[in-house]
Formats: sequence, structure tokens, C-alpha cells
Amino acid sequence: MEIMELAAELGKALKEDARLKKLEEAKEAYTSDVELQKKLLEYEVQQKALQGEITKEERDTAFIDIIQNRIDQLYREITESPVFLELNEIQAEVNELMNSVNATITANITGEEPSSCTHNCATCGGCH
Repeated sequence: MEIMELAAELGKALKEDARLKKLEEAKEAYTSDVELQKKLLEYEVQQKALQGEITKEERDTAFIDIIQNRIDQLYREITESPVFLELNEIQAEVNELMNSVNATITANITGEEPSSCTHNCATCGGCH
């Protein structure tokens, strides 16, 4: 089998992995959450408003504080959302899987297994 055929087979196998299926479901839930999407849009708008106000020669510091407080509130609401938290958790699981796959490929190329734990899972694919 050619390398690209093997890569395609690996991709198909990964696509069937439960973690990647959960990731797609979590992404769908994230993009379908109307309230969360409204908060994300407002967050972007508030960020642009803040940038616009900060770049003015005569800044309204009270207005800047109001905008910053709203940005902080939106950030908390977004990052504490169950849908957001679920997506992040599943994304971390998929990242761990991909790091493990890459470490296995690298080990087979070099003939060397990753040595001792560096506490940086990017070097070995995660703790087992």
C-alpha cells in the first residue's frame, strides 16, 4: 500500500472513533446554541467597540470601563456555558488521541519510543 492510501485508511479509522464522533456532536451543539451564539456575537462587537474607543485621541474612560465590564461578563458566561465546556473537554480528548497517533508514527519512523515523561503530552501522546 502507498503511503497516501495508508493515510486515507488511518483517516477513515479515526473518523469512526467515538471521540471524533463526540467532537462533531459537541461542535453541532455549540453552533446550534442560539443564546451562546448571541453572546459570542456580542462579545466580538464589544471587543471592536473597545478597540475603537481606545484608539480615540480623547478617550472616555468611563465608557471604556463599561465596555470592559461587559466583555468580562460575556467571557465568563461563554466559558462557563455547559456547551462550551463540553466542547473543550472533548477537544482535549481528541488532541490527546492525535498526539498518541503522531507519537506512534514517529516511534515507528525513528525506531525509538518516547523516553521518560516530560509532562508535556505533545512529546508522547499523553499519560497512560
